[in-house]
Amino acid sequence: MPIQKSFIEKSPETLPVVPLRDMVVFPHMMAPFLVGRESSVKALETALDGPGKQIFLVTQTDPKVDEPQRDDMHELGVVAKVVQNLQLPNGNVRVLVEGISRAKVLKLHRDGDTLMADVEIYTVDYPMDERVEEYIAKVLGVFEQYAKLSHHLAFEGLVSTIKTDEVDRFADQLAAHLMVSTIEKQALLELLNPYERLQRLHDLLDVEVEKVNIDKRINVQVKRQMEKAQKEYYLNEKIKAIHQELGRKDDRSDEVEELREKIEQAGLPEAVREKADQELKRLEAMPPVSAEATVSRNYIEWLVAVPWKKKSRENRKLARAQKILDEDHYGLDEIKERVLEFLAVRQLTQQTQSSILCFVGPPGVGKSSLAKSIARSMGRKFVRLSLGGVRDEAEIRGHRRTYIGAFPGQIIQMMKKAETVNPVFLLDEIDKMAMDFRGDPSAALLEVLDPEHNGAFLDHYLDVEYDLSKVMFIATANVTHSIPPALHDRMETIQLTGYTLSEKLEIARQFLLPKQLEKHGLKKKSVRFDDEAMKGLIEGYTREAGVRNLEREIAKICRKVARKVVEDDKAGKVTVSAGSLDDYLGKVKHRRREKGQEAEIGVATGLAWTQVGGELLETEVGLMQGKGKLSLTGKLGEVMQESARAAVSYLRSRSDLRGVDPDFAANHDLHIHVPEGAIPKDGPSAGITMATALVSAVTQVPVRKDLAMTGEITLRGKVLPVGGLKHKILAAYRAEITEIILPAANEKDLEELPEEVREKIQFHLVESMDEVLRIALDGDPSTVPGPEATMGESSPEPPLGTVQ
Repeated sequence: MPIQKSFIEKSPETLPVVPLRDMVVFPHMMAPFLVGRESSVKALETALDGPGKQIFLVTQTDPKVDEPQRDDMHELGVVAKVVQNLQLPNGNVRVLVEGISRAKVLKLHRDGDTLMADVEIYTVDYPMDERVEEYIAKVLGVFEQYAKLSHHLAFEGLVSTIKTDEVDRFADQLAAHLMVSTIEKQALLELLNPYERLQRLHDLLDVEVEKVNIDKRINVQVKRQMEKAQKEYYLNEKIKAIHQELGRKDDRSDEVEELREKIEQAGLPEAVREKADQELKRLEAMPPVSAEATVSRNYIEWLVAVPWKKKSRENRKLARAQKILDEDHYGLDEIKERVLEFLAVRQLTQQTQSSILCFVGPPGVGKSSLAKSIARSMGRKFVRLSLGGVRDEAEIRGHRRTYIGAFPGQIIQMMKKAETVNPVFLLDEIDKMAMDFRGDPSAALLEVLDPEHNGAFLDHYLDVEYDLSKVMFIATANVTHSIPPALHDRMETIQLTGYTLSEKLEIARQFLLPKQLEKHGLKKKSVRFDDEAMKGLIEGYTREAGVRNLEREIAKICRKVARKVVEDDKAGKVTVSAGSLDDYLGKVKHRRREKGQEAEIGVATGLAWTQVGGELLETEVGLMQGKGKLSLTGKLGEVMQESARAAVSYLRSRSDLRGVDPDFAANHDLHIHVPEGAIPKDGPSAGITMATALVSAVTQVPVRKDLAMTGEITLRGKVLPVGGLKHKILAAYRAEITEIILPAANEKDLEELPEEVREKIQFHLVESMDEVLRIALDGDPSTVPGPEATMGESSPEPPLGTVQ
């Protein structure tokens, strides 16, 4: 430590050394301590034998070291004078020393058993001036605050002993009385400049004063809270005593007894009963106004509110169940059979695993209402949970009780609403769940919808196992591709397709029209719908898989009829005919295809599947002079673009078609467009549609307009099977398409179609593109090769683009 201060004088000395543990001695400070180590006792004896009884005191860097070496001691210590010493019976020596001046260790050595040190003693003579005096007064003022706030210092007694005329001595005396750590004191000792020492003291005193103030405020707050709690406890005990004298029970006792009675009546399983009793004991011991008491009370109330044993008495009569299902819904035979099978099994075996069905179909076909009808037919309670947009796992499993405002998950909440252990539980829109940083709710549903595990469902809030095995779960979805595979695997999927015209007519007559008449206050005798009017309403004003828009249009007519009845009391019976639909609903929204409409070149009608059912999809191809550029428009997806390129490659490879220029690909640009360009489209099923439109555009042979098609194409012209066939065919049926080209591999799917659809539509099952062109093109059949035309049998010179 280099010393370059003009106010410091240095002098060498050799003195015995006593290392100190957790203690710093300052110059001008009286300090008592015990000396117990043998080497320290020897050093003390050497000092007492010396002329000035001087000893060198230095603090250890690590107080745990018993035999400190040079590296275990700080560099700077204090030369002190032994004022008193007392030999104790246990061999230790009690010593009182007075610090004289700072000293720096130069070298350590031993003189026999005594540790000696060559030190350099620093004598400080710092000049006093006005600046130093002002700072001394400032520090003294802060120290006065510190002393008054601290209980271990008497400021009045200290002021009389502190000398303010010597800055070095003043700083050391204040430092000696400061209650700070040993490290901070050692740092103060090593500051040789008294003015710098004063600045450091001022900073430390400010911090200590703030600490004391904070402690004081905290103690006041704690004291007030303790006084308030004691006051409340005293008053509560006094109220109890008054009630006992009057022979009454207080509200607290009534509440606990009421909860105990509910626990007795709830029929809880043994493990749950133990948990409830334990929580009730905790509640009794808590102050009634505490936040923890509210948490415990809510928890017990949830435990007893959830059904544990209460069941609905099931209807197991198949005939009655069949009657109820037919009353509520028309058709849907597959689902009705599944419900009747379940009831039949229940009659033969008293215990079955919970059923988990998933109804998949376009909007408006009656998925949700069907679940309610199933509950009515079985005599069970019905609850519905909408999962659309749910993205938090806690919505399913609940929050843990440690969170403020925690609640059970929606599964337990719905079970409480059902009040029985065997309701029909509808999980609506299961395909529209999302996930984010809060978790994946679909993963939490895996336990709920697994018959092997849902007998011990664990909600985070209840924290006890709950039996869901008696619940009949029914899920609904528009599509299945957005449902995670693991969740989809746990459900039995039943497809609900769109309705045919005859089915919609029956649904409208039996269900929609009576419902809307009653809703609008109209009597059945006062309004009559012609069959042709209902048919015109379905065909001209709605084009959907379900019947939701149909019900809206019927409601619109009912509103206008109701107004007419109110305005004209003598209106009598109102008849809605096909001719009056324009008056009620305006112009027709969907035009029927007219027979005999001319075929067009480069335009083919395809079939597509969407989330709301099947749709017709026209494909247009334009041929222009150019350099072989291919343009694809209509917001086509990646798979659909690949199908378009495959169709072009097929046409180039079959340039042996009569009327096809072998160089058309090099001299012309092709533009394939699918109308309604704002709607995204994707999938491979438009392959043969685009290929047909391409051939039509290149050969200038028109495509028949009374025909639609669907199928995937390969480069070799093979037609592969596609999905969603039932929805597509029903869409063609609604559009009065009379012929449909299908892949031969999809023949099995035709069995699912209603009989009336199979009777009115002619199906062409094909395996190759050559068959498609012979059926679809409305022109000279000689322009399309027969089956004898194959890929390699064209001409000696291979045509442009032929695959070799």
